[in-house]
Amino acid sequence: MTENFDIDAVRTYLVGLQNRITSSLNAMDATPFVVDAWQKEAHEPLQGQGVTMIMEGGPVFERAGCGFSHVSGPKLPPSATAHRPELAGAPFEAMGVSLVFHPRNPYVPTVHMNVRMIAAKPEGLAPVAWFGGGMDLTPYYGFDEDTVHFHQSCKDALAPFGADLHPRFKAWCDTYFCNKHRQEQRGVGGIFFDDFSELGMAQSFAMMQSVGNALLPAYLPIVAARKDQPYGERERDFQLYRRGRYVEFNLVWDRGTHFGLQSGGRTESILLSMPPLVTWSYNRQTEAGSPEAQLLSYFLKPKDWV
Repeated sequence: MTENFDIDAVRTYLVGLQNRITSSLNAMDATPFVVDAWQKEAHEPLQGQGVTMIMEGGPVFERAGCGFSHVSGPKLPPSATAHRPELAGAPFEAMGVSLVFHPRNPYVPTVHMNVRMIAAKPEGLAPVAWFGGGMDLTPYYGFDEDTVHFHQSCKDALAPFGADLHPRFKAWCDTYFCNKHRQEQRGVGGIFFDDFSELGMAQSFAMMQSVGNALLPAYLPIVAARKDQPYGERERDFQLYRRGRYVEFNLVWDRGTHFGLQSGGRTESILLSMPPLVTWSYNRQTEAGSPEAQLLSYFLKPKDWV
């Protein structure tokens, strides 16, 4: 971090982003968010604070969680140094906004977004900071126009920072959000980036802001188009079954979940991504030619949507 970079500006942006996003969801759902401000105690592994905001039981969103956290610790956890071994054991500071919205209507996809910054101060070396994040869409019933709109929004957010970023981050998302134990994508993808500082601190931060700002225009038009679509027990049953795949990924593969748990983070906030209801079925098979089968055979196969 050789530039003169204002870390407080990152915090200000993230707090504002959380407030803008939750206000927009509240306007659509008319269900208030529970605001849970928390503080890490002095004896805990991490120091810091955050605000977890949860909406549950609404007519549009069955559960919508959006959390802000800003913590520091004496030693980076293994999940943060896997690709930076020279930083192992360094004290660190981390802040970010993470959200997952689980809709009630099975025709509305689940969305995930995260933007974050981590700064480390290894002994004897210059401070290092990097950004990460992205957004991805997980439909239960796929629609080409929804998927194209979401990917186009992601592409547009990255366009001012280099034509090479979207292909890279789109492919990274497809690789990352995969339940490798099932050889199955979690959803239709989006963009994902991590350990990113190659544009310099100011421009890398600007890129992170562009991604965060793109979430609402990427997602809310899809919600508006699908939230009143009629559905029955079949669609609801399939939604709950597919939510099981979401839970599997978050617990088994997600680096953000691992980082939070390994570093002594706040468990309730880390697991805000979990859906309120979910089912598992043993060796379940979908009917050939059905919309449920199309999700697996067409939408969950990585492809260039834009």
